[in-house]
Amino acid sequence: MSEEELDDNKEALGEEDPYGVSQEQIRQIEEALEEERPKRVRELIEPLDAQNTAVVIEYLPAQLRQDFVELIRVQFDPHILPELEENVRDDVVSQLGVKDLAAALANLESDDSVALVEHLDEDMRLEVLSSMPISERVILEEVLTYPEDSAARLMQREVVCIPSFWTIGDALNFLSRSSDLPKKIYDVFVVDPKHAPIGSVSLSALLRTSKTAKISESMEEDVKSISVNTDQEEVAMLFRKYNLISAPVVDEAGRIVGMITIDDVVDVIDEEAEEDIMRLNRVAESDFFAPLWQTSYKRIRWLIVTMVNTLIAAGVVKYFESSIEELAVLAVLMPVNAAMGGNSGMQTVTVTVRALATRELGLANMWRAINKEVGVGILNGLFFGLVMAIIAGFWLDNPMLGGVLGVALIFNMLWAAFAGVLLPIIIDKLDMDPAISAGPFLTTTTDVLGYAIFLGLASFFLL
Repeated sequence: MSEEELDDNKEALGEEDPYGVSQEQIRQIEEALEEERPKRVRELIEPLDAQNTAVVIEYLPAQLRQDFVELIRVQFDPHILPELEENVRDDVVSQLGVKDLAAALANLESDDSVALVEHLDEDMRLEVLSSMPISERVILEEVLTYPEDSAARLMQREVVCIPSFWTIGDALNFLSRSSDLPKKIYDVFVVDPKHAPIGSVSLSALLRTSKTAKISESMEEDVKSISVNTDQEEVAMLFRKYNLISAPVVDEAGRIVGMITIDDVVDVIDEEAEEDIMRLNRVAESDFFAPLWQTSYKRIRWLIVTMVNTLIAAGVVKYFESSIEELAVLAVLMPVNAAMGGNSGMQTVTVTVRALATRELGLANMWRAINKEVGVGILNGLFFGLVMAIIAGFWLDNPMLGGVLGVALIFNMLWAAFAGVLLPIIIDKLDMDPAISAGPFLTTTTDVLGYAIFLGLASFFLL
């Protein structure tokens, strides 16, 4: 490579992010692909690891993405696949085909292999599994029998287990001689004759402790075992609560069958947080890389709910049409009450949904949470009710109208606070998702009540 090309590569990598791929490098890769310069593309991606190569694939347009994957097919790093966003990964997997995908899966850790296989369509899954060595196929097929989003789907089968009667020296010798160790080792698990975990020894403890010391004397006995059927969200809660780095996964008989590590849990936390954020805005999942028609279909469903909500609110306004005709300024002020109630209610819904997701809110403290939010609603309602009453009174030279708006605002914000806690709790108890359902129900009530209270009070006192 010439000195000029080296300088180009250095510039492409950029200094704003020494650990990632820069926008400049992606632009240069895109230009090289368009100009059909495969040698230049290989030079540009040579310094990149699997994670950053995945970033490049995601950024490229669909046609150039296909050209890029075809270019690196021979030396395709299997570790790229788990890093790709799902819609992009589906395209790449389809392009690689059954044979290359089966070969890639054989070079990945079991948890990454499971994560890829479980998202394949049924026909391709069967073809890929049948193309894999029997020993690896049996493991994948067994894990796929467990529920989706369970600990079994999250765990890796590669795990280090030792008996309690060994010494530290025996354990270190075993680790140095083993050729099939997990990629990451945080803890070595101590098992009894039935292969049930009875303790753990951290890698740092192994290195610090005398080689003649017994494992039974050095191990931590308070090992947090996780059942294969435990939901991945519960797994994340356990890791956070007990500050775990890794934990053994046990089957129905209590035997260790794998382990979950903190890097897998970070992915779960990120995934669950993303889901909650998306659902609060009535988007089922991230669709940034999805096809246009698919994105449109997914969003239409909840936009229909919004449309129905709006029509109900419009019906309330229609009912007070004569009042609005008689006092036209009502049409100017009535959105204020509905908007303030809806926004304050969504603040409460967001806090409540998070508390439910993190198990901070339950039956034991439900009424305390409701009382607190109602108190907040009263204080906020009084503050904004007074502010808006003064503004409307002076602006429109009608103190009575300002007072009506202030009172309506207090009642609507009080209801928004109460319903913002109660609705997510009720929806959660009905085994529905409060993150995706509570918002539309709440905004419907705050819109309808906002218009009804304000226009009703105005009709009674001013007309």
